[in-house]
Amino acid sequence: MEFWREIVIFFAGLWAGTINTIVGSGTLVTFPVLVALGFAPVNAVVSNAMGLVAGGFSGAWGYRREAASVGGTLLKLMPVSLAGGLIGAYLLLHLPESVFGYVAPVLIVVALLLVIFQPRLSAWAKKRQAASVGVNPAEADRAKVTPLLYVLVFLIGIYGGYFTAAQGILLMAVFGVFLHASLQQSNAIKVILTLVVNMVAAVSYLIFAPERIHWPVVILIAVGSLIGGFIGAKVGRRLSPGWLRAVIVMLGLVALANMVAKLFSGA
Repeated sequence: MEFWREIVIFFAGLWAGTINTIVGSGTLVTFPVLVALGFAPVNAVVSNAMGLVAGGFSGAWGYRREAASVGGTLLKLMPVSLAGGLIGAYLLLHLPESVFGYVAPVLIVVALLLVIFQPRLSAWAKKRQAASVGVNPAEADRAKVTPLLYVLVFLIGIYGGYFTAAQGILLMAVFGVFLHASLQQSNAIKVILTLVVNMVAAVSYLIFAPERIHWPVVILIAVGSLIGGFIGAKVGRRLSPGWLRAVIVMLGLVALANMVAKLFSGA
């Protein structure tokens, strides 16, 4: 790659890692950048998902205490996310690429709507979970996981394995209704389940579709997102979430316009 392209991808990864820590949906930064730089959409999803795994580890480390307080719930939900991620990755790699060309614009619209309405979703989840604030962590962990929650986490895992964008927002919305835990505990579960989905998808790509992986892109996004994760945890909360969401929406619209143009042109 040309040097300027490497710089752009690195800073996209950095920005995505920072945004993921604050408001989520970092994929709506990196994916449009990769598509705009000429990468095939499916290859962009594959390389992007692998690169963002590093940022997921830094986020999981930051929430290790909250995760430990709901370890039992995590152990129940992780296999479901793993299975969903496997199916999503399988669909991405085995369905014709033309299918992704039709589905991806719809998924981008869904992800953008989730980003736009995230403040309302967060307020709603906070209100639903208000009764859990101050609850003994052990009590939160012993709460029953309903069958519907298993199903929803499984479906979100499929979505995440196929496209990755905004799966964290979906999980938080679901947890706000069906999980007896504080917001911080829910966020810890969200971070780790998202990491599980991205990891299982990355391993699937590595084993079954190594030819779709652009390793320079993976490395640049990995390093950038890892640094961005720490930046978001330290100083990112000083930035305006509304401004960050505006940037995400703008880049998402660019990706949407690009993919719709290719769809109608038959490219």
